[in-house]
Amino acid sequence: MTRKNKLAVLIMILIGAGIFIYEARDLNGAQLIHELLTLDLKWLLVAFLLMFGSWIIETFVVQIFVRSEADDLDFKTALRVPLVEQLFNAITPMASGGQPAQLFALMQSGVEAGRASSVLLMKFVVYQFMVLINFVLTLFIGFDQVSKHFGALALFIVFGFVIHVVVIVGLLMVMYYYKFTKKLVNLVMIPIGWFVKPEKKLAMQSNLDHKIDTFYAESLHLKREKKRVVKACLLTLVQLLLYYAVPYFVLLSLGVSHVSIVEVIVLHVMIVMIVSLFPIPGGAGGAEYSFKTLFATYVASPSKLILGMLLWRFLTYYLGMICGIIAMAFPPKSKRT
Repeated sequence: MTRKNKLAVLIMILIGAGIFIYEARDLNGAQLIHELLTLDLKWLLVAFLLMFGSWIIETFVVQIFVRSEADDLDFKTALRVPLVEQLFNAITPMASGGQPAQLFALMQSGVEAGRASSVLLMKFVVYQFMVLINFVLTLFIGFDQVSKHFGALALFIVFGFVIHVVVIVGLLMVMYYYKFTKKLVNLVMIPIGWFVKPEKKLAMQSNLDHKIDTFYAESLHLKREKKRVVKACLLTLVQLLLYYAVPYFVLLSLGVSHVSIVEVIVLHVMIVMIVSLFPIPGGAGGAEYSFKTLFATYVASPSKLILGMLLWRFLTYYLGMICGIIAMAFPPKSKRT
């Protein structure tokens, strides 16, 4: 890790600590400690296992896409990829560092750069599709409840949904309407040229053309690898469900048992969608606020709510950061297996 990355980790830990201290400022310290000491650890262990399970399943997805006559990754080496991704998703705005970090991890493992880019593209497309499918399902199940009680957050949720749909539509257009998409981008660049210098517009258009060309070339692998894509889709669906179920078992560990797992999954999907809109690394602040707002109706005790928020945030954010740091400390042997 570079000094800049270490500094980013430190800053995010300090921000997280600051948020928790601020949220707990009016709580009874003795009551908070009592809640902590009376946690039902077996349910907390289940929550831990769900997080690790989601990373293990993502590891299988990496292995599925890497596997070929020339390349194959053993489980230990492949596991390093999602863990490194967790770290750099956590410390970069809009999780922008996750993809380059995975590319670096695959190349360290001996996978050729072009092949690694192709693997990550297929993984990214599959993940985006499965996130969208999960979100659409939860909209049908629980959006009425969220919009009725939390109008302001509902607007963020709709906005997040629109962004995901635009991303998926854009990917599909490049894959199946390549020439039309290129022409459309050129048309969009015309009004942009009214507000920027000609050389900047040319650089932007050249960059977009390069990305579209690269994505189209790599998308051909998706069309040829249908069986792998289907397997990866099913595994990614399970991966997401495990992740979305984490707060349910956090609530059980706090003694909150009057809520259904389906309701919690719906709310967690909404939270993840809201957090994805915040440009701050990890959606710091927005994540905590969303959790408090959406789960306040289920957790009557303020100390339990804040403790639940802390445990959930640790499991879904800081745990991945810690595991990613450990993974970075043990680089793999640059050798195909």
